[in-house]
Amino acid sequence: MELGLALPVAGPETSPEAIVKVAREAERLGYAALWTFERLVRPLEKITMWSGGEPSLMPEFYGSVYEPLETLSFVAAETSEIKLGTAIMVAPVHVPVMLARRFATLDRFSGGRAIAGLGQGWLPHEFETANVPISRRGARTEEFIAAMRASWGPDPVQHDGEFYKIAPSQVNPKPVQNRIPVLLAANAPAAVKRAGRIADGLIPITGSAEELAGIVKLLHESAREAGRDPQELMIVNQSPWPTPITRDPIGANRPFLGGSPKQVAEDLLAARATGATQVYLAGGQGLGLDEGLKAADVDEWLELLGEVIEAARSIGVLEK
Repeated sequence: MELGLALPVAGPETSPEAIVKVAREAERLGYAALWTFERLVRPLEKITMWSGGEPSLMPEFYGSVYEPLETLSFVAAETSEIKLGTAIMVAPVHVPVMLARRFATLDRFSGGRAIAGLGQGWLPHEFETANVPISRRGARTEEFIAAMRASWGPDPVQHDGEFYKIAPSQVNPKPVQNRIPVLLAANAPAAVKRAGRIADGLIPITGSAEELAGIVKLLHESAREAGRDPQELMIVNQSPWPTPITRDPIGANRPFLGGSPKQVAEDLLAARATGATQVYLAGGQGLGLDEGLKAADVDEWLELLGEVIEAARSIGVLEK
């Protein structure tokens, strides 16, 4: 199994300098991938979050989020081997050809390190801003992926679907990779099944190893039903935000993938047992808020991330 890390791309105190510092150190420590995410707008009214619950204001750090692909292209110049992924971009608010070209450009600049993590979206305000209907967003996302993959294929590119049309055209640049991995963000059963049918993998957010195991089982079943090999799929589990990594162990009510480096390593072992191929730690993606990481604490946080790697290697979760 691999270990990834969310870049600190959100919040009032983040900066290109902080992002690059974390990226360089993550690669030096042995993290396998860096992840960014997309937020088109932060509504200034109470909303129901994707995970449910009572309506509330969206966390403040969403009010300032660096654009994911531009950030990763910048980071590509400062790193050499670490993978560069989005977790996630909201597919329906984009144009397939344009997003395909942006991912291909990142893949070119990075020497073939791009991972395209996509989601169908859930926030009505973003669909309204993009002038795209939120209805049938699952079907729209499925066709979006087909049109994007066509754009990465040989010219002439052509697609004639219900939601998207591409007349026979040249679409370039092409990616370095023969196939940029397309992962779908999903927790709901229908979306997990869709990923099993058409995606190269899945990005769930889970609060326990048991929940993750259930999602992996459904993904693999759906892949087999579609005539695919489940072992070829990437499963990149995101730790819920803001899951803390702490110097001292956490006792009661410890969150999954949170706590001391040793506790995190033990959860990574449990995640690997479910079939997950990577876990990425998202606790440091927001800088400058009470709920997130303070800019002054970045050095200490990076030190803890190094201890997580060492703890995971010591119990055989990661290769030494």
